[in-house]
Amino acid sequence: MGGLAALRGLLARPLASYYLLVSSAGLLLVIGLTMVFSATSVEAYATNGNAFAMLSKQAMFAVVGLVVFWMCQRLPARTYRAVAGPLLGLAIGLLSLLGLLTLYASFLKTDHVQFGPIGARLLSLTFGPVSLQPGEVAKLALVIWGADVLARKGESLGWWRELAMPLFPVVGLLFLLVGYNDLGTMLCLLALLVGLLWAAGVRLQVFGILSATALAGIGLLIAAASFGAGSGEKGAENYRLGRLTSFLTPPEECGLDGCYQALQARYAIGNGGWFGVGLGTSQLKWGYLPEAHNDFIFAIVAEELGVVGCVVVLALFAVLAYSGLRIARRVDDPFRRLAAAAATAWLVSQAVINIGGVVGLLPITGLPLPFISDGGSALVMTLAAVGMLASFARAEPDAARALHARPPARWVRLLWAPLPPLPDGRRREQPSGAPARTSERGSVKRRD
Repeated sequence: MGGLAALRGLLARPLASYYLLVSSAGLLLVIGLTMVFSATSVEAYATNGNAFAMLSKQAMFAVVGLVVFWMCQRLPARTYRAVAGPLLGLAIGLLSLLGLLTLYASFLKTDHVQFGPIGARLLSLTFGPVSLQPGEVAKLALVIWGADVLARKGESLGWWRELAMPLFPVVGLLFLLVGYNDLGTMLCLLALLVGLLWAAGVRLQVFGILSATALAGIGLLIAAASFGAGSGEKGAENYRLGRLTSFLTPPEECGLDGCYQALQARYAIGNGGWFGVGLGTSQLKWGYLPEAHNDFIFAIVAEELGVVGCVVVLALFAVLAYSGLRIARRVDDPFRRLAAAAATAWLVSQAVINIGGVVGLLPITGLPLPFISDGGSALVMTLAAVGMLASFARAEPDAARALHARPPARWVRLLWAPLPPLPDGRRREQPSGAPARTSERGSVKRRD
């Protein structure tokens, strides 16, 4: 009881959401850099003669992501709402360019096409030495733009026409542009949309219609893959249908042709046991497990760190999910509430889809594990979303009052983050049966 009381006391502190969010994201980032080095050192040394080659690249993206995090956690809500439209337009433009180049590459029966400094390879666009995945930009763009649209609708969301326009046409366009090439990212966008509508209080009938539409769309995308479009797959092989059937087929019947990657991941998990074989001593990363540094890095975590390491990673994602939902529940501004719920749904659903595919509970989709997998665009956009959540956490009414009551030094505000705006002074409505917190705010304010 004493431990629970102490935990409740810590969670009652006004900046608890901020500290939980930043600490869980920071620990996941450190684990990610460590596991990327462990998973890539052998191949990097064999290819480049430098075991730190892939780690250096990922560390550079981490530095860029931390700068983006710092910028995003300084921005107020009005700035996010101002850039929502341009960011969505940029995402649609990049996805359209990638789609056109990918169709041309499919016509040439190759996975790479180049026009001057602009090129496309699988799911990435290249602009000279810079590589970018438009699908990652689309996730952040849909979070901010969707939250802004629904916040502007206000109480008129109860009318179907007001809800559908312009949200559903734009979302349908995004799903088409993304899903044609990357079904995993489309599923992540779908989970993001569900989180957005759930936070907006949309009726259950809408979720039923969306579920039926989503199932029909996924079926069409699986059928479209039979024409070999999208990711440069071989000929007319329906790779999406193959992943689904391999998931439904027992491993002993599937064989190495259809289940090689899934089987190798299970071997890695089995080798790890409870405490793992030791950091850096994985055997499956020696060319046996495809994409060991990216989509299947959780299998390397399981092999080297065991069940204990996996539980630590899952616990950190659980803390991240709790922090995001706590922020969405506590902020007063509708835009902040919707954007926090959508960003949390994005990060958590992507982690669930990736880990579920690695351990065999879900079909393999090719989504990276947030913070952990190798990849620059995904890491930068993930840290941008965390920075936005950190900005919202500082704007919680109790947190804003505490920061204004005892503001940090001026140089801290200049280098880290300015003071958030104070709430409008109206007392936040308490849930039924909950005790009033008026008398607690003063004592919390003095403690923090």
